[in-house]
Amino acid sequence: MKTPILLASLAALVATSACTTDPETGQQRISKTAIGGIGGALGGYLLGDIVGGRRDRTEKIVGAGLGGLAGAGIGAYMDRQERQLRERTAGTDVQVIRRGDDLVLNIPSGITFAYDSSAVQPQFQRTLDQVAQTLAEYKETYIDVYGHTDATGSDAYNQALSERRAVAVADYLAGRGVQAARIATRGYGKTQPIASNDTDAGRAANRRVEIKIVPIRQNDLR
Repeated sequence: MKTPILLASLAALVATSACTTDPETGQQRISKTAIGGIGGALGGYLLGDIVGGRRDRTEKIVGAGLGGLAGAGIGAYMDRQERQLRERTAGTDVQVIRRGDDLVLNIPSGITFAYDSSAVQPQFQRTLDQVAQTLAEYKETYIDVYGHTDATGSDAYNQALSERRAVAVADYLAGRGVQAARIATRGYGKTQPIASNDTDAGRAANRRVEIKIVPIRQNDLR
């Protein structure tokens, strides 16, 4: 089994066996205990590392005059942001996933982009506007935008397409009031599948853009 599929399988196992239910929202999330137990296996992609590293990103945050969060306030801040994102993406195919204090928006490429295109489709712009409005309101977060493809086509082609799509979403958010200093992008090509590439449904799931939202802690700014 290839490593990315192994990691995806491990993540799925944990998600189904170690979830807790938010008593207020009824939404399931991976418990912090479970996250700590799988951190070594999954690495930073899912569990808190940010594109470019915290030092470089923090310099941009400080330069933009943005602050950080402290202590118990972090969880409450992310709770409020999670609820708002769920409300504003309700009825769409966007998934809002909670992992510890981080949030991940899983956005299928099929609703975001036309085939072989990196231009955000007009019919999805209203939803992305709602996402941007929330991200602009909750300023004390890093925002990573990840692009992914299925396994059809060459490695080089898929890598370039995933990068273009990540940049397109990042630019769209920045153009709607989200501070550019908070945003970074990365294209993963076809290296991070979340489903089998042997079926149409699996390939469709793998073609996606993810927006990861990570709280800026006061300790990061020191």
